[in-house]
Amino acid sequence: MVKAVVVGSVALDSIRTPFGEVHEALGGSASYAGYASSFFSKTGIVGVVGSDFPKKHLDLFKRKGIDLSGLSFADGKTFRWHGYYEFDLNQAHTVKTELNVFEEFQPVLPDSYRKAKFLFLGNIGPELQLNVLGQMASRPKLVVADTMNYWIEKSRETVLEVVKAVDIMLFNDAEARQLFRTPSIVKAARMALALDSDYAIIKKGEHGALMFTPKSHFSAPAYPLENIVDPTGAGDCFGGAMTGYLAKTGSLTEKNLRKAIIFGSAVASLDAEGFSLENLKKISLKDIEARVQEFKEIVHF
Repeated sequence: MVKAVVVGSVALDSIRTPFGEVHEALGGSASYAGYASSFFSKTGIVGVVGSDFPKKHLDLFKRKGIDLSGLSFADGKTFRWHGYYEFDLNQAHTVKTELNVFEEFQPVLPDSYRKAKFLFLGNIGPELQLNVLGQMASRPKLVVADTMNYWIEKSRETVLEVVKAVDIMLFNDAEARQLFRTPSIVKAARMALALDSDYAIIKKGEHGALMFTPKSHFSAPAYPLENIVDPTGAGDCFGGAMTGYLAKTGSLTEKNLRKAIIFGSAVASLDAEGFSLENLKKISLKDIEARVQEFKEIVHF
């Protein structure tokens, strides 16, 4: 039975970094987040691909135990993203985006997904995020959502509705400032909490992550990577792994949320050590737990 549902894009990415490049590698928010979640819990993904989507990627999902009942197959081409990074790997540069079948994507949850207790709404339009939440048979135990500057620019008021509707909204620091129109990420987090979010989590890339509650805050470090290759999908891995870990443990205490953030950070760092999902394909839960232990040693004093 699926415990965690991940909704988002499934794409083919062509990426160049100072350390190499790949052509039409597996990408998309649902791919990264779903794979990361599946290290911890039975996960189902909701997305759409075209008739040209390689079978080897479907086989990869299946080998990982990911449920594909929510993956739709449409006539046409799969969503493609072409981009590159320079030595500042925090900044992705888009060369071309081809939405293709993703342009008309209307997520529909299979009946087997509607009772899942944990839901991750990846980086899709806020209207679609709200629509998916409305398809659930009952309110999930936890709903996590992600967004990006494009949706904030295009549909700011609807993004604010999503913040109010979910339990945890993920932002990076620039998105938090943009959405709440303040230079202070602390003030932005407080404004998110004021919209009924239980937690506000701000991703800071190579500088870690911050979690705010009405009464406290938690600062998670970033793992000091020496061999970073490609940061694409790291934020999705963070959110997916965090959701999968919480689905596995079932506890939503602040103490366990802090652990979930560290597990999410560990998977995100492992993702960045290879293109696409190549490094994640090589690791196991033991590798993730070993990196979590390193996180403990980093902050111990």
